Amino acid sequence: MGLEQCCYVFTKLIRILTRLDVPVHPYPYLVFQQVKYPNPFLWTALIRGYAIQGPLSESVVLYNRMRREGTGPVSFTFSALFKACGAVLDVNLGRQIHAQTIVIGGFASDLYVGNTMIDMYVKCGFLNCGRKVFEEMGERDVVSWTELIVAYAKHGDMDSAGELFQGLPVKDMVAWTAMVTGYAQNARPREALQCFEKMQEVGVETDDVTLVGVISACAQLGAAKYANWVRDVAEKSGFGPTENVVVGSALIDMYSKCGSVEEAYKIFEGMKERNVFSYSSMIVGFAMHGCAHAAMQLFHEMLKTETKPNKVTFIGVLTACSHAGLVEQGRQLFLTMDKCFGVAPSADHYACMVDLLGRAGQLEEALELVGTMPMEPHGGVWGALLGACRIHGNPDIAQIAANHLFELEPNRIGNYILLSNIYASAGRWDDVSSLRKLMRKKGLKKNPGCSWVEAKKGVIHEFYAGDTSHPKSIEIKQTLDDLLDILKAHGYQPILSSVTYDVSNEEKRRILMSHSEKLALAYGLLSTDAGCLIKIMKNVRICEDCHAFMCSASQATGREIVIRDNVRFHHFHDGACSCGNFW
Repeated sequence: MGLEQCCYVFTKLIRILTRLDVPVHPYPYLVFQQVKYPNPFLWTALIRGYAIQGPLSESVVLYNRMRREGTGPVSFTFSALFKACGAVLDVNLGRQIHAQTIVIGGFASDLYVGNTMIDMYVKCGFLNCGRKVFEEMGERDVVSWTELIVAYAKHGDMDSAGELFQGLPVKDMVAWTAMVTGYAQNARPREALQCFEKMQEVGVETDDVTLVGVISACAQLGAAKYANWVRDVAEKSGFGPTENVVVGSALIDMYSKCGSVEEAYKIFEGMKERNVFSYSSMIVGFAMHGCAHAAMQLFHEMLKTETKPNKVTFIGVLTACSHAGLVEQGRQLFLTMDKCFGVAPSADHYACMVDLLGRAGQLEEALELVGTMPMEPHGGVWGALLGACRIHGNPDIAQIAANHLFELEPNRIGNYILLSNIYASAGRWDDVSSLRKLMRKKGLKKNPGCSWVEAKKGVIHEFYAGDTSHPKSIEIKQTLDDLLDILKAHGYQPILSSVTYDVSNEEKRRILMSHSEKLALAYGLLSTDAGCLIKIMKNVRICEDCHAFMCSASQATGREIVIRDNVRFHHFHDGACSCGNFW
């Protein structure tokens, strides 16, 4: 047809061949070679092909050849090269190409080039350079802003992300979602929910990605009011759990973490489509509530379907075995993971097994298992062993686990506190003193115990250990004192060993009565109607004394009390806990 020298046609052809994953060499390259006077777009099509498929060095060779032959680049040339540099994390080459945009000139105001340059610097870990490019851009669009907002969120700098977001002239769904998800991923659930509320108020459309972010925030907060509200928004937005498997799976996780495993299971049963994520979410939900047999039953039901278990599924069933002391079942599952299901055990699965064996008192076997791991044990593995040593009072193995943790996580204060508590329980006060001196030398400060309870109208009230700042602090103390008198009449005695300080018994009693979950319980009793369930969320593990206190309180008050600590749920009812005191 006489088009053998038509750059437009061959540019389209090479771009389509690249999209179809046809290797650049030899065919697209030979097509390019037939054109006597390739224009910048044809050069760029071939440069882009090598940039996508590799090797990147060929893209650079072609770019240099294009320049030598007197053809000037276009914005697509630079954007293709910047994308490739970001993909292979080659910031040095990216900087050289950045310099080319300045030397050649005319690209400083190109929006597309600026955006891909920001993306390259961000992917290579040079966020400040990306911000500088952003500040120097003459024109910006929502992509320019959102790329940086997402980058700041990934780096945990939500203050900078929020500052940029406020300056964004037109905020679309992607920008709002970046903020909601960023807050949720950085453990700031209240801000995530507030941001989502504003998004709703201004009428910005919601998709399943936004909903999954805000559902994650609800799961962290554990508040039923927000959980039901978000589910309602999902239904009205056309992303209800019955039809949308992604949102449905997230809602299962949310209701489980809000203490409503029954509601989570209702959602699971109502889903028209279930995948490995929905099964895994439900199994993990059962596990964290101590419903080991329900978790195992669902796992076996899953195996009868075409859905194959994945790594998360096995973490769920192994956790269920751990919380119920099902050692033999856990061993069998661990052994068959790879052999029967093609899921190679990861360090996280080994952590579950160490936890399972450790909780059951088989500390030596747990330590031996760590020694057989085909990969380096991470903090979760040694942390599980250290936690088991606290349960069973083994300071020697605890020291081994802690030494590894101090190397892997030198600034994680929880490890030092746990070892200190183990030493204290063993009466090794000199070791406790030495460890606390080391903590002071490192400048490590303990995160205070915090509990929050949902009162009437869904209002959340926070309490810290020893906190007297609540407006109803006097009434809370009186309620707690009255409750303590009742519990003592029922046989409750404070477990003084839960206080790991070398102080008088009277001081230990005072410290125990100021624990955050006890304050939250007292406020729950004050602020809710008789017979109502009281749900308490806690940022650290519940202590032995508070556990015994809640058991007695559930019987004396006739209330069901549910506590979520940082490990699992405890359902206290009529003097007993769902964990069966195996925790």
